Amino acid sequence: MSDDQQSPVSDYLTELTWRLTIGAARLEESRRRRHLEFFQRAQRDDGGFPGRDLGASDLYYTGFGVRALAVLGGMTPEAASHVAGFLRQRLAGKESIVDLFSLIYAANIVHTLAEIDVFGESRSDWRDAISGYFSSLRREDGGYAKGSDGHSSSTYHTFLVLLCQQLSGIAVAEPERIVEFLRGREAADGGFHEIRVSKRAGTNPTAAAMAALRVMDGVDKSVGERTIEFLLDMQTEEGGLRANSRIPIADVLSTFTGMVTLADLNALDELDLASIARYVESLEHSEGGFHGAVWDEQTDVEYSFYGLGCLALLNTAHDGPMRAES
Repeated sequence: MSDDQQSPVSDYLTELTWRLTIGAARLEESRRRRHLEFFQRAQRDDGGFPGRDLGASDLYYTGFGVRALAVLGGMTPEAASHVAGFLRQRLAGKESIVDLFSLIYAANIVHTLAEIDVFGESRSDWRDAISGYFSSLRREDGGYAKGSDGHSSSTYHTFLVLLCQQLSGIAVAEPERIVEFLRGREAADGGFHEIRVSKRAGTNPTAAAMAALRVMDGVDKSVGERTIEFLLDMQTEEGGLRANSRIPIADVLSTFTGMVTLADLNALDELDLASIARYVESLEHSEGGFHGAVWDEQTDVEYSFYGLGCLALLNTAHDGPMRAES
């Protein structure tokens, strides 16, 4: 593979969205409708979605709101038009890599489901501008930093850059070095570190690393087996998965990312799925949406997407490896 050749794997996010959509469609109609109405209520007049403070619309939370509407079949032409209007307002801003991913992914969903081109009226060289920004994040170890002034590569932000490149049709430079960087973040216990100096592996960095390796066609059997064992050890007595070995309680974010990774490795049914179902249901709000953990007294679109995703994955646990329709 040459330095400028795009990784030949299929679109990771398309496959995931397809799996979640199938699983969500299997929910009881009243339950699916309740959660759809939660996300519909959350969408602001400007088309975006707010964060926990329920203030102005936020790109990060808008990404989760758009993904949830898509999975639940709620991306109507009206909803898509409103989202597109909000996204266009943010095209000229200087966004973090997290917000940029949210923008690009939401725009991709709007274009796929409603044929609205968010970038159609933007500068013609927007891909070159984004590619240049990514280049400023590249570090000597082959990974990508959180920001242009960051000294250390981040496992999570490397994953986001790869997804942004895949969604935007931007070639991945020096893919072998990225795979080498990611494999270098593996811990002795089979999980992955977020940054080089972190003391222990975590569920979410592990999910990011494995997804990125899958995008780069870099997952081998031995890495997969160690990852499975690590993630199985993250399941708590509550039923959900915890963020790392020092945290005693589970959360719905770690539960979702761990489930996605195990589903990718065809090992989701090695978890105690009945316990996960009870755990996720305990976080479900009667009026739609989900809490983030047992300590959480509020619902928001991010954790509600994770809760919805967990239910969807439970409904596809015995389907085997999923591939998006061509």
